[in-house]
Amino acid sequence: MAASPGDWRLLQTLGDRSMSEVVDGDVVSAVEFDHTGDYLATGDRAGRVRVFAKSEVPAVAAESGARTTPGSVMRSALFGRSSSGDKAGAGNKTVEYRQWHEYQSHEAEFDYLKSLEIEEKINCLRWLKPINNSLMLLTTNDKTVKLWRVRERERPVALVEQYTSAPRGGSRQALRLPLYSKERRIMACPRKTFANGHAYHINSVSLVSDSETFLSADDLRINLWNFDISGTSFNIVDIKPDNMEELTEVITAAVCHPTQCNTFLWSNSRGSIKLADMRSKALCDEHSKVFEEEDDPSRRSFFSEIISSIADIKFSRDGRYILSRDYMCLKLWDVNMESRPLRTIYVHEQLRSKLCDLYENDSIFDKFQCAFSGDNQRIMTGSYHNFFHVYDRNGRQDRCIEATKSAKKKPARPMPKLRGKGSPSKEETEMDLDKKVLHCSWHPNLPVVAVGVLNTVYVYADDATPGS
Repeated sequence: MAASPGDWRLLQTLGDRSMSEVVDGDVVSAVEFDHTGDYLATGDRAGRVRVFAKSEVPAVAAESGARTTPGSVMRSALFGRSSSGDKAGAGNKTVEYRQWHEYQSHEAEFDYLKSLEIEEKINCLRWLKPINNSLMLLTTNDKTVKLWRVRERERPVALVEQYTSAPRGGSRQALRLPLYSKERRIMACPRKTFANGHAYHINSVSLVSDSETFLSADDLRINLWNFDISGTSFNIVDIKPDNMEELTEVITAAVCHPTQCNTFLWSNSRGSIKLADMRSKALCDEHSKVFEEEDDPSRRSFFSEIISSIADIKFSRDGRYILSRDYMCLKLWDVNMESRPLRTIYVHEQLRSKLCDLYENDSIFDKFQCAFSGDNQRIMTGSYHNFFHVYDRNGRQDRCIEATKSAKKKPARPMPKLRGKGSPSKEETEMDLDKKVLHCSWHPNLPVVAVGVLNTVYVYADDATPGS
């Protein structure tokens, strides 16, 4: 039975500020749930990473505005937190995320050899499996990947002007000793720094299923790193031509298979997705499969190459399906069928007549992310005017939700007509291009999604589905 797009409501907003207080560094540049959904991490343009811990609040208390203490949220999130009861408690509890820790991951740098300024913006972040009650995060800016360890520790703190007296031998004079108390502090420390591996801007990092290695991709190369060796990487894809004038494509994203440590995907600016196997040879120049759909000649234009560039690719949790997003479309592929996608969803078909204006204001280069639900039955992506879309994988329904504090949502509707037939409504064509949902993430176990809009992360839940 096909899954419905659902009935979504706003759970909470994270990092919300008034527009007058928002600066460029506060804009969210990455959003990611961890493997259990107990934590949510966000990165911003100022190089900061914020970690939010999940707390289950009774629905009555949540509606009445009751709050739990930050200490109880942290301790319940770190110790004794289990995702096995998520579905069981979904009926009488609501999920909330409270800020648990914030740290500076990257700083602005300057490459004096190339006279190039390196921004501190977090391009991508990924969760590793926790180690000894410590959270592990992989973050990257344009040039450097860092492995961070975040944990809560107890340390003794002397109490000011509080002492205990102890007799000194046989004398009556007492020895004054300071009293100590234990204080819990959350600390983030860099475990490894993976630098000097890329000459071009890093666009994505992806964890290999063996939990020992990860991939990092820039415009022309993909490198394989070992978590224990930060000084050396292995180049597994290199598309740089001998003469740069012959360059026809760049790498836009790379992602590893969720269960097969030898298989990975990478996409390019020409709209192709290539599947490679690291067992075939050390340098995976020859792909095993290529997923590509030829453009309709009647629809080609000056902007065809730009809008066909793939911004994001994702594997489903079982590795059976591939989800790709370019500027105009969201495509669902079957790994076993390269000839054509299973579904093509025209997210921005109503903007095709305005591509010239979008090119002039650089909006045509916006990169929208996509995501699978935990059960692979639904998919989501962002759009303009603070809209994000949730589609059922097999059906024909589209739930369009506006990320805003006020309760606004468009009803479920049939999928847009293919090939752009039919005239879009006035509401669909008059979009605010400055308001856009570029970053999104889906909770691994629950029907809960997080989307980033400017400096705010909106967390939505589907009331119609008890679990995902």
